[in-house]
This record gives sequence, C-alpha cells and structure tokens, in this order.
Amino acid sequence: MTLVDQPGEVREEDGFDTAAVHGWLSSHVDGLSGLPEVRQFPGGASNLTYLLRYPDRELILRRPPVGKKARSAHDMKREYRVQRQLLPVYPYVPKVLALCEDDGVLGSDFYVMERIPGIILRGDLPAGMTLPPDRAHSLALEIIDRLIELHQVDPEMAGLADLGKGKGYVERQVRGWSERFRAARTENVPEFTEVMAWLEENRPDDVRICVIHNDFRFDNLILDGPDTLQVVGVLDWEMATLGDALMDLAGVVAYWVQADDDEVAHRSRKQPTHLPGMPTRAEIVGYYCSKMGLSAGNWTFYEVFGLFRLAVIMQQIYYRYHHGQTHNPAFKDLWMYAGYLEWRCRQAMER
Repeated sequence: MTLVDQPGEVREEDGFDTAAVHGWLSSHVDGLSGLPEVRQFPGGASNLTYLLRYPDRELILRRPPVGKKARSAHDMKREYRVQRQLLPVYPYVPKVLALCEDDGVLGSDFYVMERIPGIILRGDLPAGMTLPPDRAHSLALEIIDRLIELHQVDPEMAGLADLGKGKGYVERQVRGWSERFRAARTENVPEFTEVMAWLEENRPDDVRICVIHNDFRFDNLILDGPDTLQVVGVLDWEMATLGDALMDLAGVVAYWVQADDDEVAHRSRKQPTHLPGMPTRAEIVGYYCSKMGLSAGNWTFYEVFGLFRLAVIMQQIYYRYHHGQTHNPAFKDLWMYAGYLEWRCRQAMER
C-alpha cells in the first residue's frame, strides 16, 4: 500500500542549498555518498519537514519555517534534545542523528533523524484501505494508549525534568495563548474577548504535571501497516514540554471531528475520526481519565481551551500568509476557520 504522506516537490519558498547541507551532514553522519534527492512533506504549517533520499538510506530533515518568527517557537535544539532523551523510555520517538546550529549552512538551525517507515493517516483513508468499525474503535484506543504511555514517563528518568516550568501550567497557558492571539489577530477575525475572559475566570488548578506532546494527532503518528495498525512512531515534538495531562488531552479532542459534527467541522477534518466505530470525544475523554485515574468533572474548560488554542494556531499561520511571509495557498482561508472556532467556544461556554 502506498504511504499516505509521500513527499512532493520542494516549494520554491522553502528550498535550500542541497550541496551545503550534504557537505555538513556527511561530516556528522557516516556512510552518505553523493547529493541526496530532496523532497518536501505536505505538512509544514509550522516547522518544515523534508526527505533526504540517498542511494541506500532515507533521512528526515526538520527546520523552522521561512519568514519572521519567534526563535523560541521553532527551537530545533530543544526539539532535537526532547527526542534524544525520550527514545530510551518511549520507543516511538525517531532516532535523531545530527543537529546543526550554524546558520551559514541552511540559514537556520536544523536537525536530521532516521525515517520510520509506515502509514500516516490523514483526512481520509488511502485508496484501497478499509477500516471496519471494530478496527476503527481499537485503532483510536491504541492511539490514546500511546498518549497515556507518554504521560506516564518519569521526567527525571528521561533527563527532562527541566523541560518546562511545571506547576502553574494551566494559568500560564491561558495567559500565553491569549497573548499570542492578540499579537496574531487580523481585522477579519473576531476579537475572542469573551472567550479569553471566560477561560481566565474558569481555569482550574493543574491536575497532573508530566511530559506532554502538545500536538498528538493522527498525522503525527506512524502506523506499522494496514494489517496491524500499531503505532510505531510519534512525530513533531516541537511543542513538547512539562505540562498538565488534561491540557494535552484537550488538544487531542479539539482535532477530533466525530460523525455527527456540522459541515464546517467535516470540511476542516484532518483525520479519519468520523468513521463508523470511532469513539466520540466524550468516549475518548472517559477512556483516558479512567485509565489515568483522573476526573473529567471540569471538562468544559478543557474543551473551550482546546478549541481556542486551535483557533490561535490557525490564526498564527494565517497571519504569516496575510503579511506575505508565506504564499502557501492552503493557508489563505484559515481566518474563516478561526471565526468558526470562536463560535464553537461560545457554544461550549453556554452549555
């Protein structure tokens, strides 16, 4: 079966000097001969991902997006370190090989890691693949089990006790994402004033501080194949930190479009969570909390926060497009989706 995430041509604005990268990389990784073929993966709303195809080896290169950005938001050294430290205790992390901090090579920091072969599921199943309801259900629980496994990693044993500030995470996130929205807002999106005020007034204390991924969703997971559909890789660790477990789950649920959602939600769906047999958002929350021994009694806060955070992410991407920092046409209508998410936040608040 063809991999879902086959890379394509490198977008003109995202290109780089292949010879310069190879020259640096060949002095840090053994066995690389000749210039690699470079392809770009279809994502890239935040950090960009490329395939370096050598005659007998395929590597993955990660770099920040082109254009003005906060260096702290695209910290290659941090993302590299998180994966290096986690691999011994969380075997779904790709093996990182080399980190470059010399801007003269590519124009920014970047790192290279091994490629994990497998299938990545996006909005719809690949041609020829079927997923009966019982397998759809078990796949969803397999994915949540991998999130639970991450949340049970001991940060001290992983050497990541200093990854984040820890205590006070919920308070910092409400404040931080509100500040990010104000900085990225354009005049064609709502102000989110009531949503931000509601989150501040209703925020709970931290429930459980642990290592969190912060972008745990289907298109960041590699499955071993259509017959078993076991998670063999977890990608995109750029937002990983020490944070609250339920806040991480809130991010998962915000992307979880279920069968009975409205048309706008389905048009924006990026993973096959609508298929017969897939658990609902409420079932996912119940399953996770039961296995973690946590209470979901204040879930409305996490629901609203997850939707608001997703709106800010979309708006930050759109802001770059709006100001000509990227010309990727996939970003041109994200402002409308941010407005839709503001409506979703209000609906949840009213409940």
